[in-house]
Amino acid sequence: MPAKKDKTRERLILCINATLQKKAKEIIVLNLKEISAFADYMIVCSGASERQVQAISQEIQQFLKKADVRPLGVEGEANGQWVLLDYDDIVISVFYEPTRSFYDLENLWDAPRMKVEENKKEIKRLSKEMA
Repeated sequence: MPAKKDKTRERLILCINATLQKKAKEIIVLNLKEISAFADYMIVCSGASERQVQAISQEIQQFLKKADVRPLGVEGEANGQWVLLDYDDIVISVFYEPTRSFYDLENLWDAPRMKVEENKKEIKRLSKEMA
């Protein structure tokens, strides 16, 4: 079982780094392992425009494709308001900023969270809350 956990954490770091490459804002990672049946982790981030939301989504897909990981599904990419990427144990919501504040998704979950510094180019490891 540890091998799957390590792979999930590696993919989570890839996803976070992809959001950083496209200058996503307010990147929050939620650890849902103890409270959700549909995913272990959720990443929520924002783009300043619909076009940036689409670019962030495409960057995540390209980053993971290089690691031979494909999404189970991608929803909402055409309109750029809220793109949902499903990578099985990691779910990513990329929001256009006004849409994100309307849904307030990350505050629906009482879960351990990690805030990612937006000015970083990449992260190398996860915080202890993500263990």
